[in-house]
Amino acid sequence: MKPVDLILSSCSQVVTCSGPIPKRRSDLSDIAVIEKGGVASYQGEIVFAGETDALHKTCKLVENGLHIDARGLTALPGLIDPHTHLPFAGTREEEFLLRLKGYSYQQLAEKGMGIQTTVKATREIPLESLKALCLSRLDSMLLSGTTTIEAKSGYGLNQKDEIKQLQALKEIGKIHPIDIIPTFMGAHEVPQEYRNKKEEYINLLIEKVMPEIKKKGLAEFFDVFCEKGVYSVQESKKLIQAAKRLGFKIKIHADEFASLGGAELAVDEEAVSAEHLIAVSENGINKLAESSTASVLLPGVPFFLMQEKKAPARRLIDQGAIVALATDFNPGSSMTESMLFILRLGVFTLKMSIEEAIHAATANAAYALDRQDEIGSIEIGKSMDVILCDIPHYAHLVYHMSGNPVRHVIKNGNLVVKNGMRLDPKSSQG
Repeated sequence: MKPVDLILSSCSQVVTCSGPIPKRRSDLSDIAVIEKGGVASYQGEIVFAGETDALHKTCKLVENGLHIDARGLTALPGLIDPHTHLPFAGTREEEFLLRLKGYSYQQLAEKGMGIQTTVKATREIPLESLKALCLSRLDSMLLSGTTTIEAKSGYGLNQKDEIKQLQALKEIGKIHPIDIIPTFMGAHEVPQEYRNKKEEYINLLIEKVMPEIKKKGLAEFFDVFCEKGVYSVQESKKLIQAAKRLGFKIKIHADEFASLGGAELAVDEEAVSAEHLIAVSENGINKLAESSTASVLLPGVPFFLMQEKKAPARRLIDQGAIVALATDFNPGSSMTESMLFILRLGVFTLKMSIEEAIHAATANAAYALDRQDEIGSIEIGKSMDVILCDIPHYAHLVYHMSGNPVRHVIKNGNLVVKNGMRLDPKSSQG
């Protein structure tokens, strides 16, 4: 008998998302469901996933272990959000109201609003206050089933405040259950003080800011906004190659508003992911389909900005690209912490199947963070990151399109949300 310290038994379904990752084409449709299933773990690692009857025959709960009778509940891998801008200050509701009157994202940026508004607020906020904001947002994410996120800087746009954002992530990552994977994005925009001397700012990032962030171990990834009016393909390439020399993994904000060639650049530079892709070209789709670069789609953005044009999810999937979903949580173009909401938008606005959307929010999202060997599926040897939803069948995640069905959240083998409520760390078990 295997010793285990956490058992989930008698689930209506266990959606495992098992098998090789990344998932492409028809593999996205097979989420490997176990009916009347169970999952068990020991010291945070899954040691059993199968039918409940077999679980009881092969696993023995250790003293002080936790047994959850999951009758009537459906288990899924913890949701993974591979694109957020978590550490920001301030909100932009005035800008939102103007957009409702017809102003475009670009027109607002020309008025000095947009990213620059958030830069000002983020530069002004003290570190401790920024950490408190982030912790509250992480709790919201956790309650809706998210167990791992990527989080970008990019609202400091100078050495001091970019480091402040990343330092906030490092410190809260030590005390919150959600795993945070940090990305340096000093090339999110050009700061106002460098508006007419962009090359000087690019050189500052390359020569001073990047090396300092690498030295302090504050970021795993580097990201750049490769977009018309922000950073050109050549400027992005210069920044990316400097980041790679320092050992950063690469992500690219690519082809969000204009078909600039960001997707092609991502493939050429072997980026882990190209993100947004609303305006990706046919050549970009083809190159992504033939590559190992993940296509991270952010359906909350065109929904929030009320745009007709959306990322071509069906074309990307049918061509064979690696498709993941993310919130792009930020105050200007996607003010949501909920991956569950994004999963639903993937179905309703991007025409993905429910199975494709689940994989895009779990297995492929893990791949987009280079974590596919650790999380993203319910399989022996992986982290016990599991959510239990009060639904009889996984289709109800989308079919019942409002509300939050997440009842319990287990992170690294610890029960951190019970009956829809965040547990105090001292009271969690497992």
